[in-house]
Amino acid sequence: MLPGATAALGGEVRINSGKADPCKALALHLNCSRPVGMVAWFRAATALSDRLLRVTCRKNLMRVAVTGAFGYSGRYIARRLLEAGHSVLNLTNSGNRPNPFGERVGVSPFHFDEPSKLCRALQGVQVLVNTYWVRFDHRLFTHEQAVANTKVLLRTAREAGVRRIVHVSITNPDLASPLPYFRGKAELEAFLQDLGLSFCILRPAVLFGREDVLINNIAWSLRHLPVFGIFGSGEYLVQPFHVEDFAEAAAREAEGNDNKIVQAIGPETFSYRELVMCIARALDLRRPVVSLPPRLAYWVCRGVGWWVGDVVITREEIRGLMENRLFVDAPPLGRTRLSEWVRQHRDTLGRHYTSELARRLDRQSEYRSN
Repeated sequence: MLPGATAALGGEVRINSGKADPCKALALHLNCSRPVGMVAWFRAATALSDRLLRVTCRKNLMRVAVTGAFGYSGRYIARRLLEAGHSVLNLTNSGNRPNPFGERVGVSPFHFDEPSKLCRALQGVQVLVNTYWVRFDHRLFTHEQAVANTKVLLRTAREAGVRRIVHVSITNPDLASPLPYFRGKAELEAFLQDLGLSFCILRPAVLFGREDVLINNIAWSLRHLPVFGIFGSGEYLVQPFHVEDFAEAAAREAEGNDNKIVQAIGPETFSYRELVMCIARALDLRRPVVSLPPRLAYWVCRGVGWWVGDVVITREEIRGLMENRLFVDAPPLGRTRLSEWVRQHRDTLGRHYTSELARRLDRQSEYRSN
């Protein structure tokens, strides 16, 4: 029990700078006029501490801006923050998507081309959680533009008075990499660290969950194709991280203060071949998993992409996989095991193909659960 804690009228807790007798304070808390015995004193101290904690928590509630709060990972992060009592602003290019949170979440366009408007939208925001990125280069969006846009966002957040940024990166970013995904992520990490704000950089490998693309589409391929081809040996490693665990980590770091880089990986490490076979077993499917030359496998995927109207995978993504860029030697951050999750969702996983390109082009539809 801290000196100076008293129970005000009406049961509210008030902290003052005086040196009130803790026994008398607890007696007031118990609505009695004499000091209490040890058992009652302990019970009262516990109850009063709980009230003090709730008051402290209320004082620490924040306004948090989350990019893509109506999308995939951003939606899970926004839900966690709302459950913790924080208010959330959604920064997005897709303001017309269905809002699962109603009036609890405000909406603002990114305004990358008008930073003054973005700055006004960020007024009063204490923390920015940035998930904004693009998976591949396209005629309508590129990694180069995503890097430039993100720099505008981070710089404007500082100008608006944001005190902390939680930024989503990738495992093994590399300024010297010829792969624009990993090079761009490394450039943004360096930019953020030079910005002078409190930061946490989360480095996930592969996210999985009800709305994911990769795991669902592996399952879809196993369900619809007679053979599953993998790039080369398939012995390169991946560490899938569940989106709920990811959101928990992002929300926790939003409340933090320390500058840190966190390897956001799950409790299981698979070779790519093992990953495919794990999903096949969970779905009770027997499909030959065959090694193909990476170039041939890429063109097979191009053919599947033509069939489904999507970019299934790019040459750069294949190279990143085969360079083991989705593996780090670090302790797991998540608890959810992909092998168990796939078994739990075997009835729905892979029933429909999930198109990354359709999500980029359709700015009004809700992300479908797999």
